[in-house]
Amino acid sequence: MKKQKKKKHKKKEKRNAVREYFELIVETALFVFFVMTFVVQAFQIPTGSMEDTLLVGDFLLVNKFAYAEPLFPLEDFIIPNKELERGDIVVFKYPKQLSKDFVKRLIALEGDEIKIEDKQVYINGSPVIEDYKIHNDTQVYTESNSYHYDDYIRDNFGPLIVPPGQCFVLGDNRDNSMDSRYWGTLPLNYIKGRPWIIYFSYKAERDAYLKTSLKEKLKRLVKFIPLARWNRMFKIIN
Repeated sequence: MKKQKKKKHKKKEKRNAVREYFELIVETALFVFFVMTFVVQAFQIPTGSMEDTLLVGDFLLVNKFAYAEPLFPLEDFIIPNKELERGDIVVFKYPKQLSKDFVKRLIALEGDEIKIEDKQVYINGSPVIEDYKIHNDTQVYTESNSYHYDDYIRDNFGPLIVPPGQCFVLGDNRDNSMDSRYWGTLPLNYIKGRPWIIYFSYKAERDAYLKTSLKEKLKRLVKFIPLARWNRMFKIIN
């Protein structure tokens, strides 16, 4: 009788242990789902449009709470949100293809007048000091020496008044960025959040995001660690 009771007790303990592990897994999965849905988003830099601030192969966590409107009065006190400011780096839904996310720098807000003259940005008539931007092409395109409109507006744009509910974004790699100069102003409600931290980085090929076959993914996996940029790990993005 005692042996049977011991066996039953052990079986019950095993069942309880399995149940506890299962509950832990479910709770963890729900927590991760909540965090990845509402709090942070993982994002990989696929192109060089934000160099040298963000590099191809940087893996980011995006703070989705950064600009979110508070749902109840105490939320803004508990988790203070910030107003959008010129110079902020933002992740947003690409207006021409909403399934894609882009990352650029916010240059002008609604009501601002933006103008670019010979690569120099002016906001409301004043030149903007941009220590973060780079120009890899010394050529300055004007109406007289540009054969394509895209070349001209790269270096000379506007003036344009940013409409209500919109903003104007540019890449830091100013001569190599598909941004508001080409596809227009960005609706504010398309902004998903603000890049927070680089949690991993490796020296990726510039066209790596275009190579989606299993063979190419395995090749990248093999090179992952040797090409890691350890000095960029856990870097806070300003």
